[in-house]
Amino acid sequence: MANETVTITNNENGKTFDFPLRRGTLGPAAVDISTLYKEAEIFTYDPGFMATASCHSAITYIDGEAGVLLYRGYPIEQLATKASFLEVAYLLLYGELPDERQLLAFEEAMARHSMINENLKGFLGGFHYDAHPMAILVGVVGSLSAFYHDSLDINDPQHREASALRLIAQVPTIAAAAYKHNVGEPIVYPRNALRYCANFLHMMFATPCADYKPGLIAEKALNLLFILHADHEQNASTSTVRLAGSSGANPFACIAAGIASLWGPAHGGANEAVLDMLEQIGDVSNVPKYLDKAKDKDDSFRLMGFGHRVYKHYDPRAKIIREVCHQVLEELADSNNPLFELALRLEEIALSDEYFVERKLYPNVDFYSGIIYRALGIPRNMFTVMFAIARTVGWVSHWMEMMADPNNRIGRPRQIYCGPTHRDYLPISQR
Repeated sequence: MANETVTITNNENGKTFDFPLRRGTLGPAAVDISTLYKEAEIFTYDPGFMATASCHSAITYIDGEAGVLLYRGYPIEQLATKASFLEVAYLLLYGELPDERQLLAFEEAMARHSMINENLKGFLGGFHYDAHPMAILVGVVGSLSAFYHDSLDINDPQHREASALRLIAQVPTIAAAAYKHNVGEPIVYPRNALRYCANFLHMMFATPCADYKPGLIAEKALNLLFILHADHEQNASTSTVRLAGSSGANPFACIAAGIASLWGPAHGGANEAVLDMLEQIGDVSNVPKYLDKAKDKDDSFRLMGFGHRVYKHYDPRAKIIREVCHQVLEELADSNNPLFELALRLEEIALSDEYFVERKLYPNVDFYSGIIYRALGIPRNMFTVMFAIARTVGWVSHWMEMMADPNNRIGRPRQIYCGPTHRDYLPISQR
């Protein structure tokens, strides 16, 4: 509806102010309070920005109550079962699914840009042998701007696109190189003839003395996980990318900032925490005891992989992963995986427990993804790196959308100051 407004009253002086109501194509409306301080001399207070829309975006839509996730309007269930990851990447970047010619050109661009500069090998060698792969990823991705002076004009749409393609193509190469450095093996170069996910697996597990041919099941599982993790609206890492980008920082620095944000255990590290929790529980017989511990507010144990900041219904991505997890473990000869059986039992008991049902604590995407990564031979310290590879597509899509927005302004949140009031400086002898 046109000209909708919301009236806000300042109770301190009794004045009222009208602010426009903004509506998107889906989801709740938002009150445009961009002039609130100027007109009413008050701020809003929203810790964690749970009720704040920071931007307009046409990329991803989430309905947490209904358990809906759409990429550019397409349900995640359809994309996860029918599309390739590069189809989804193209969709997120450009807004439409590619035709055959566009997809072929996009695949060729990914292959063409997948090689990293040879001088980066020296940079990688400077990290300690047991450096966490995420530490390496943050550093190396941030350094890429030193190699691409030809396309760092963020005001040039062609430069922005070139940077986006390089990031999507090279982050898997850097991630695999970080793993190789971690285990003391030579870096394996990408192969243009391999598909995106197969190429990554090849760079992870091949060696100069033993080739590696990725299995179709492993490639399919990785393709699925990458699609499910490709984007998730204005989460912590995506918001970090946007905030860094709002200052005019180069895209490589912005994505490095997003990787650093993702590294937090409450964000990208959650699937690693799920495996730690399952190993701590140890056996199906211990599930009731640990669920009681999770319900005890004085107990430090937390049920990892359950609940979500946005979803108040079953995470649609978790449903898809759960179904595929059976197939992957069975076909990879890991069908007797005790952690998977433990996860199934934990889910079953928790979803029948009134405590968790009332609080709408359903399994999220992290609950099963770590089990699949483990079955694929991906080491635990690489789990968050896998998340970063997939989410790079979402990050660069949001960065490109933001940079093309004529209303883009540098991010500048405000605060409620709770420190001392005015104090005068005293000489040290009088303190």
